Amino acid sequence: MKLVVPTMEYEKEIQAFRQEFIMNGGSMDGGLSLKRTENVFDWIKQVNDCSNAETCPVGLVPATQFIYVRENDNKVVGIIQIRHYFNEFLEKYAGHIGYSICHSERRKGYATQMLRDILPVCKKLGLNKVLVCCLDDNEGSRKTILNNGGIYESTVYDPNKKDNIEKYWIDS
Repeated sequence: MKLVVPTMEYEKEIQAFRQEFIMNGGSMDGGLSLKRTENVFDWIKQVNDCSNAETCPVGLVPATQFIYVRENDNKVVGIIQIRHYFNEFLEKYAGHIGYSICHSERRKGYATQMLRDILPVCKKLGLNKVLVCCLDDNEGSRKTILNNGGIYESTVYDPNKKDNIEKYWIDS
């Protein structure tokens, strides 16, 4: 498995990842607008814009985006994003890291490994501790966070989405 900055080299694989989410439903956390963006080129442009404070769209914070690629077949099994700092929403409800694993690859340990693999990148960005959040009914994400040393902080209610969000801190 490897973390890869998304490029057009992975266009077909990214599109297949996106299609699997569309077919199976659910949120695609940590992927910016990939779920809503049909053209991979447009999504990669957004990823690049968000990687720099000078080009990051208003309302977002600079972020580093990766796809998680299985090396033997180049399948994108996951997506993960590091937000470099908080805005009000991220601090309350989303944290530093957002991630998703495609439906067909869940319960295989990929999320735990992907989160583990991203922590040294967080450290290089100067994030010695990262906030990772999950829905209170998302047992898989909770286990992923706990398997990476997550320390529970609190549960907060997001009135816009009408969800309870658990917040955990992980040393990077």
